[in-house]
Amino acid sequence: MSAQAPSAVVLVRAERFVPNQATAADNAFQAAPPADRSSAQISSQALAEMDAVARMLREAGVRVHVFADSDHTRPDSVFPNNWLSTHAGGSVAVYPMYASNRRHERRADVLEMLKSSYRVQTIIDYSGLEPDGIFLEGTGAMVLDHVSRVAYAAVSHRADTHVLERFCTDFGYEPMAFDAVDSAGVPVYHTNVMACIGTDVALVALEMIPDEARRAAVRERLTVNGRQVVELTEAQVREFAGNAVELCGRTAQGRRRYLMAMSSRARRSLRDDQVAVIEESCEILDVDIPTIELAGGSVRCMIAGVHLDRRRDDGHRPASAAVAAIDEERGLGA
Repeated sequence: MSAQAPSAVVLVRAERFVPNQATAADNAFQAAPPADRSSAQISSQALAEMDAVARMLREAGVRVHVFADSDHTRPDSVFPNNWLSTHAGGSVAVYPMYASNRRHERRADVLEMLKSSYRVQTIIDYSGLEPDGIFLEGTGAMVLDHVSRVAYAAVSHRADTHVLERFCTDFGYEPMAFDAVDSAGVPVYHTNVMACIGTDVALVALEMIPDEARRAAVRERLTVNGRQVVELTEAQVREFAGNAVELCGRTAQGRRRYLMAMSSRARRSLRDDQVAVIEESCEILDVDIPTIELAGGSVRCMIAGVHLDRRRDDGHRPASAAVAAIDEERGLGA
C-alpha cells in the first residue's frame, strides 16, 4: 500500500444535502442554490452525484465504505474528511469543527467499522477543544504529506496553529503553516481547496501565498523528495482543481493503479501541460458533481482515506450487528 495513496475510503451518502448556511460566512467557494430548484431537488441531485463518485471509485478498484445519513440537521455530512483522518500504524484522529451544526457529523459507527475491519491501535480525539473556540478541520484544514511527514496548513478560523502543532506532535508530522488569500484578500478557508499532494506530484496554488519567502519554503519542501509541482492559478482553484486526492486502485488483473480523483469541473480547468505532468505518475479520474460543489467543496472533501492495515477475515474480531447493518461495503462482498 502506498503511504500517500490509500486503497480504501469512507464516503457518506447524505440524503438531506443542502449548502450549509452556517459555513457560508468564511467559505468563499460556497454558492447559493439556483432559485428554481427546491431543497428536495437539490438533495436528490446531490444524492445521484454521491452515488456516481462511489461507483467511479469502485470501478477503479478502490475499496469504498458508504455510510447512509438521513439526518436533515447535518447538511455537510457528505464531507467526512473534516472530522476524521486515519494514519499508518493504526492511529485515527477526530477533529474539532468550526460550525456548531457540523459537530454531530462525527459518528461512532464509522469508528466502529474502522476498528472491526482495520487494525486500529489508538483514537485521538481533539473535539474537546471546541468549547475553547479553537478548531482544526481534519484533512480539509491540513494537507498531509505522508511520505515526508509534513502537515501543510493555510491559517484560518478552521486551522488553528496550536491544534496543528499538537496534532503534529501526536502523529509525527512537521507543521508547515502559512497565510493564503485570494485576490480580494480573503483567507483560504480550507487548505485542501488550494493544494493536493500525491506521491510524485503536487497540485498547489503557490500564488495564493502572499509572503514570497514562505511561498518559496513551501515549494522547496514539496519538491525535496523529487516530487513535481503543478502550479495552479487562483482561477483554477475556484474551479476546484486543487480539491483532488490521489488513491490506489486495482486493475482487473489485480495490479496497482494510481489515480487522481477530482471533479469534471476541476479537470476541465487544467491545461494540457498540467494534465501531462499529473499523468506521468497517476491516472486522472473525474466525475461531475455540480450540486455538491455548491457547498464549497468537491471530490477531495467527500473522501476520508483509510491509511490503515486491513484485518483479515480470521474470526478474530467480527463486526457487530450494527456495523454490518450500516456499512454498505460489507453487503457488496468486496
